[in-house]
Amino acid sequence: MAPTFSISLITFLCAALLLNGSSALIADEQQQQDSLLQNLRQQHRLRARTDCRVERLTAQEPTLRFNSEAGRTEFWDRNNQQFECAGVAAVRNYIDPRGLLLPHYNNAPQLLYVVRGKGLLGAVIPGCAETFETEMPQGEHYQSRSFVDRHQKVRQFRQGDVLALPAGITLWFYNNGEERLETVALLDTGSEINQLDHTFRNFFLAGKPRGEAQSSQSYRSRPRSVADPVGESENERNNVFNPFDEELLAEIFNVDRETARKLKSQDDFRGQIVLAEKFNIVFPGQEEEKERRHFSNGFEETLCSAKMRLNLDEPSRADTYNPRGGRISTVNSHKLPILNWLRLSAEKGVLYRNAIMAPHWNVNAHSAIYITRGSGRFQVVGHNGRSVFDGEVREGQMIIVPQNFVVIKKASDEEGLEWISFKTNDNAIISPLAGRLSALRAMPEEVLMNAYDISREDAKNLKYKREESRILSSTSSKRSSRSRYPNRPWPIDYALDVIKSMM
Repeated sequence: MAPTFSISLITFLCAALLLNGSSALIADEQQQQDSLLQNLRQQHRLRARTDCRVERLTAQEPTLRFNSEAGRTEFWDRNNQQFECAGVAAVRNYIDPRGLLLPHYNNAPQLLYVVRGKGLLGAVIPGCAETFETEMPQGEHYQSRSFVDRHQKVRQFRQGDVLALPAGITLWFYNNGEERLETVALLDTGSEINQLDHTFRNFFLAGKPRGEAQSSQSYRSRPRSVADPVGESENERNNVFNPFDEELLAEIFNVDRETARKLKSQDDFRGQIVLAEKFNIVFPGQEEEKERRHFSNGFEETLCSAKMRLNLDEPSRADTYNPRGGRISTVNSHKLPILNWLRLSAEKGVLYRNAIMAPHWNVNAHSAIYITRGSGRFQVVGHNGRSVFDGEVREGQMIIVPQNFVVIKKASDEEGLEWISFKTNDNAIISPLAGRLSALRAMPEEVLMNAYDISREDAKNLKYKREESRILSSTSSKRSSRSRYPNRPWPIDYALDVIKSMM
């Protein structure tokens, strides 16, 4: 009797423990889900409070320009109404061959597009291991033996790459190519990751950068111009080491005072992009990188080893392609998981001559569109069906299209049109108004007949006259192009597109 009672008691206690453990697991899982939902609710709390009473949009070029020893940095007016609406800032860098953009970190996550050239990216992530080694020649550090320099991963990038760069990590860029490197970046100052305000701030670890942290009040009170002479219109800035006590720095790094003084860069007037003649860093070749990814075991995708770039210039990566119109390539958090953390995405568009991108709106994101090549016409319609922009856009300009505003893009008849569009959602969704995937195509004919007071035949034409999806070939361009270039077939546009992507 006693053994039976003991067994029953043990069974009861085990069942109770299992039930309690299951309840704890369920409660813990529920708590995690509640926490996730809470985070999602708070996701864009700063952006939701931005002022978006936009009456007129403009295609803008940078309004601030700062020259350095080996390049130039340009900023768009971050206090412009359309940039404030989107809660973003934008910067463009030109880095000469052998130019080094000094180590720095930003207060906002950013997407960077490589317009031209190639280079090296250093992204120093806190807590990650120093997995790269560079052996220095004898005598440079130690006379009797060689010295191995250990550092975090160095990444190669090239024209057409989109780089996803989290806020708060140390970044440096080096141009190891033969031509000038040009990049344009969008910084999401409205992100919840930025807990300061909507002002873009960067913090340099070296050098003596100038100008870009001017206060909003002074910026508004005095219009800036790219013609302003460098050094006269802006106060000089210092790096983060400059205010610290020299003796304390020497003690912290266990170096002499002269080296500590160099950290402060008090006598360095080269700017934030300097010429780096001695630069010998070894990094894996493309074939080695491909081989490493091929043998990945599926457990390597941590922040330390996360993929940070994806090329959008390769025609083979196109998500939408029309041989008579062009192509659209996108990168989102499905293709580049780190974007799930940044909450940003991008779209590269290429329109051949006279081609049109169907009118559409962004369902869940603002869009900052930078023209990388060519020119064209944009029309944007805002709230209450009012036109907020109708004009030409050209290479080097940026225009903000707020969420839900409808936009049409048409390429010029001479150059075509290319752009990179940065979007404030890691999985941005668009809703077209024309074409095979449009809102009108998805409606019953009766709805269109009564909504527009048209016949059934006209409603049918509205729905089915265009079988193309997002990129539409111009009906007028088909006739004019054949007459002007009778021996030039349409595939030549695609061939030129491929050649440009390889340059």
